[in-house]
Formats: sequence, C-alpha cells, structure tokens
Amino acid sequence: MEREKVLDVKNLYAVFKIQKKEYEVLHDISFDVHRNETVCIVGESGCGKSVTTLCVMGLLPKNGRVISGSIEVDGTDLTKLSANEVRKFRGKKMGMIFQEPMTALNPLLTIGYQLRENLMLHRLVDKKTADKMAVEYLTKVGIANPESRLKQYPFQLSGGLRQRVLIAMVLSAQPDLLIADEPTTALDVTIQKQVLSLLNGLKKDMNAGIMFITHDLGVVAEIADKVVVLYAGRKVEEGSAQQVFNDPRHPYTVGLMKAVPNVDKDEFVIEPIPGMFPNITEEIPGCRFNPRCAYTKQCPLCTKEAPEMLEVEPGHFVACHLVKENAQ
Repeated sequence: MEREKVLDVKNLYAVFKIQKKEYEVLHDISFDVHRNETVCIVGESGCGKSVTTLCVMGLLPKNGRVISGSIEVDGTDLTKLSANEVRKFRGKKMGMIFQEPMTALNPLLTIGYQLRENLMLHRLVDKKTADKMAVEYLTKVGIANPESRLKQYPFQLSGGLRQRVLIAMVLSAQPDLLIADEPTTALDVTIQKQVLSLLNGLKKDMNAGIMFITHDLGVVAEIADKVVVLYAGRKVEEGSAQQVFNDPRHPYTVGLMKAVPNVDKDEFVIEPIPGMFPNITEEIPGCRFNPRCAYTKQCPLCTKEAPEMLEVEPGHFVACHLVKENAQ
C-alpha cells in the first residue's frame, strides 16, 4: 500500500523581477514527499533549493511569484489560496526549521514565552496547559532541565540547543510536513549528528514527511530516503538515496560526488566542477549545464535543446541527452 503524500509539487515555474524584467528561477519542478519519508533537495548555492522552499511556504519576496504549477499540502493547492489563507495554513500543516535559529527566535522573549504563545495559537490551549506542553516538547527533543530552559533567552543557549528549541516549537503545532532549510550548517559535526538523528526519530513518531534542503552530501547520505538534484532552477536527477549515490547518471550529480572528500581512503583527489555557476539573467540554450559539462562536445543536442526527464530505472529519473542516447 502506497504511503499518503503530504506534499505534491507539480510543474512548478517561478520568476523573479529584476529591473522591470522577469527572469525564470524555477523551471518545471515536480516532486513529492510521503509520510515518514525524507526528501533531500540538493545542489550548489543558487540552484533553486531555497526558492523552492519559499514557494512551498508561500514566503517568496515581493519581486518573486509562482507563474504556473501546483503545490499541494495534504491535498490543498496552496497556489489557489490567498496570502492570508496560506498564513493560516502555514504552521498547522507545515513547519519550517531554519538554518540559523537565532533569526527565527525572538531574542527579547524567553524560550518559555515563545513556546507557550505558539502552543496557544496552534493548539488552542490555555496558558497553564501550554506551559506543561512546552516542558513535554523540550523533553521530546532531548533538552535536559526543560523547566529551567523555559526561563532563559535564546542568546543564553548554544547553537545546538537553539536548534532543538526551534524544532520543538515547530513540532508543537503537529504539522504533517517539516521543511528543514540547511538546519545543521551552523552546527559542529557532533551536534549535527545529534540533530539529524533527532529528526529521523521524530519523523517516524509523528508519521510526518520531511523536505530537507542541503548542499552537504554527507548529510544527504545520513538522512535521505529520496534525493532531488537541482541545477540552475531545473531538476536534473531524482531517485532513491541508494540509486543516486550508487549510480549517479547526470554529469552534474557525478561532479557533486567527485567534489566530496573520501575520508575512507588514505589518499583522495577532490575534483571540483569546472566553470562558474550561471547567473539567473544568463540565457543558455539547450541544457543549462552544458557550459560546464565534459560531454557537451560528444552530444550536439546539448547546446540546442533542453533535455527531457527520462526514467532510467523504476523511480530513477535523469534529464540528460547523453544518458538518453546511451539508453537507446
């Protein structure tokens, strides 16, 4: 029996307006997240990861807009809702875990006050019940002495503790979809491991889905069930974590893998992807990756036509002319 979808993004196109001209930042992005599943969106900075997140959360800046496609959370298409309706939907059905919790937590209010207000708003409980529940949620995310933590301010906590507080705050609304935008980037390796383990456990306990944004393939290997690789606003590869790591097909995905240090070997060579990541204002005919791809000369179509998504094996999709030629 197939698991229920908590997020279903279909044919999403988005643009940013820069100096009176609109530039495409997302092109035909489609993916889904099921209950008890973690989908990692990966790629270099500027590839469209965070823009995809902002589209799902309804938090695009004023110069950005979704021009077509659908974003369904628990069967409700958010692109059909008003900004006020999305605001009410957000928090109850989906929660956001930010990269730096100091920007998400109010530095002037105690942890207890912020947790209590969140619970009273989303769970419609009184102050006394909210205080009791706040202690329970801090305990659930592994914070010792939760009663004393409630009296503290964000600046009095370490980065790891602040991130746990933010996770507790998001979980307290009991959302079906958790969106984590590089939540471990600012943490040291030991705390990073703890937070990832915590998210894995909470996902199962809540039967929720996680959309995880990261550029760190080590994190992806640790937490992902499914991987979506973006390049310059386009999806270039998608598959299970095992498929993408063991058999990457798109040259960009292969390049990302080669750029990661292999600490299991005594000697390893890091191979950076040549060239520069394109600016959104650049018009590149054909495949957006072709100026940096080692196989462009072997395939004339690369500079003429954008490749279509091809299913190379069940559940494993790649957008590459060369892969399609080899498959034929």
